[in-house]
Amino acid sequence: MTQFREKPILLFDGVCNLCNRWVNYVIDRDPAAHITFGPLQSDSARALLEEHKLSSEKMDSVVLIDQGKVYQKSDAILRLAGYLKGPVRLMRAGWLVPRTLRDLLYDLIARKRYRWFGRRDACRLPEPGIKDRFLEMNTPSESGSRENT
Repeated sequence: MTQFREKPILLFDGVCNLCNRWVNYVIDRDPAAHITFGPLQSDSARALLEEHKLSSEKMDSVVLIDQGKVYQKSDAILRLAGYLKGPVRLMRAGWLVPRTLRDLLYDLIARKRYRWFGRRDACRLPEPGIKDRFLEMNTPSESGSRENT
């Protein structure tokens, strides 16, 4: 996992359809492969969260770890936009909106994401061409340590 320390790491809900669509969107707009990914349900993600003193038990936010700093919710999305190509970079103007307002909208979508977009029974497995952009994929259901959330 140390080879990923130099790159921003996006931790996402691996069973959330919206989150998986967002990961696909990011992959398509990150041709230089700056971003590494990992489902929150994986052992690697839990270890990273613990390292940064975050609980993996009630995680309902994307997390971006970039240059040793942790970004969550709207901060993670806005920071991530800076790495991407195309009009999505305009999202960086969102920094002008107070975090409390941005995170209110983020929290609303996070609470309703399964109802609006659905969920998978298991974490997404990356396609062979992008597998090297994902942290190790030992999820709790594979290792038997706990069920996917």
